Amino acid sequence: MTRMGHKAGLPVFATWLIDAPKLTKKVLSMRRFSTISAIALAATLVAAPVFAQTSAPAPAAAPAPPPADPVLATVNGAAIHMSDVQSAAASLPPEMQQMKPEQLFPLLVNQLIDRQALLVAAHAESLDKEPKIQALMQAAANEQLENAYVQEQVGSQVTDAAVQAEFNKDYAGKPGPAQVDARHILVKTKAEAESIITQLEHGADFAKLATKDSIDPGAKDGGELGWFSQDEMVQPFADAAFALKPGQYTKTPVQTQFGWHVILCEGKRTGPAPTLDQVKDQIRKNLADNAIKATLNAARGKVKIQIFNPDGTPVAAPAAGTATGK
Repeated sequence: MTRMGHKAGLPVFATWLIDAPKLTKKVLSMRRFSTISAIALAATLVAAPVFAQTSAPAPAAAPAPPPADPVLATVNGAAIHMSDVQSAAASLPPEMQQMKPEQLFPLLVNQLIDRQALLVAAHAESLDKEPKIQALMQAAANEQLENAYVQEQVGSQVTDAAVQAEFNKDYAGKPGPAQVDARHILVKTKAEAESIITQLEHGADFAKLATKDSIDPGAKDGGELGWFSQDEMVQPFADAAFALKPGQYTKTPVQTQFGWHVILCEGKRTGPAPTLDQVKDQIRKNLADNAIKATLNAARGKVKIQIFNPDGTPVAAPAAGTATGK
């Protein structure tokens, strides 16, 4: 059953957190990996093998504990530590999680060796001394610092307790959103939609017409969409559907970016209140958005800002009481 324009939840402050540097083809393919997986990988690969004893071992002093962050390789004397591998693992994509640790570990180590070797080669050619490269390096460093600051500010405000408090305030014990149960027929042109409406006016069965004429993937179900709230559909479609009474269909075609629709309302209700699991991602996004705006406003409030026109002339300051849009 297909719903057009269904709005999926967005990741928390996705626009503010950046991926790790991507310098090689290997790096380009490696972006996300859980910290737990990284630690498990380290534990699996660093642990010493255990061999069966054929006789009772002689008493011995307790072995020295392994290094907390062992060196796994060196490049011109520069050490690559287990913590570096764990950081690289944190940027792996989900499909990389399926690899066996004994396969993944050498790939990560070699990736870090490659990157260090490239860095040595770049320094050997004094690329780091070129003004353009220095500007790019400084810009990258500044971006990392900006993101770290925003993440620190936002992270302290987007907590499980804050999410629960927002849920209790906005959702718990309150009725759910208004919903419509509808079918629709999607065609490519307005003329086709008008022909569908004419057939309905002459007693044609809506579901049969949807199965025969609709180009939507849900046509095989007679155009059935099921129950949906207004924010789950693109606006022209939602506005038309919610304006209908049960049993009514649209008497004029409804246009969206998907084509032309004829919509039948089969029922209306107040939907069930959502559970915390259903809305927690959206709550986190809202909390993050608000925290980001507050962080930006606070940062702007501590600095002196002057804006200039493209010709270099200063932009006049807004009059007192004039909204700035911030």
